[in-house]
Amino acid sequence: MFKRILVATDGSKHARKGLEKAVQMVEPYKSEVHIDLVYCVDVRGHSEVFLYSDNTEADALAKRMLSENTEYLKSEGISVGSFYLRGEPSRMVLLHLKEHEYDCLVVGSRGRNELQTLVLGSVSHKLAKHAKVPVLIVR
Repeated sequence: MFKRILVATDGSKHARKGLEKAVQMVEPYKSEVHIDLVYCVDVRGHSEVFLYSDNTEADALAKRMLSENTEYLKSEGISVGSFYLRGEPSRMVLLHLKEHEYDCLVVGSRGRNELQTLVLGSVSHKLAKHAKVPVLIVR
């Protein structure tokens, strides 16, 4: 039984599926579970910074998404915490895992094709390869 779960999220629909699967997974014993959410803004210039004019807007979006997901977990009767990190996502999530004790990591899959994964890499792949706890990748 997983009692301390880390759910890595980026605000995408794939990450939301991962969060929903984590809730389903612990339904029978959810009062005994704590889920931490971790959101990492990639400060290398990818994703959020291209979509928004500066880090302030990206930060506000991330914090709003964390708040919404935190409220969702609370409404499901699950103890929840959240962490907001800055840096390369797979590296930061792995460092967070190393610094805290979790039984499981849940992450959504972006569903990239083989060429995209080869060129861009895959956060979920890196996490599955290097995490020291079981990793659930949700499609």
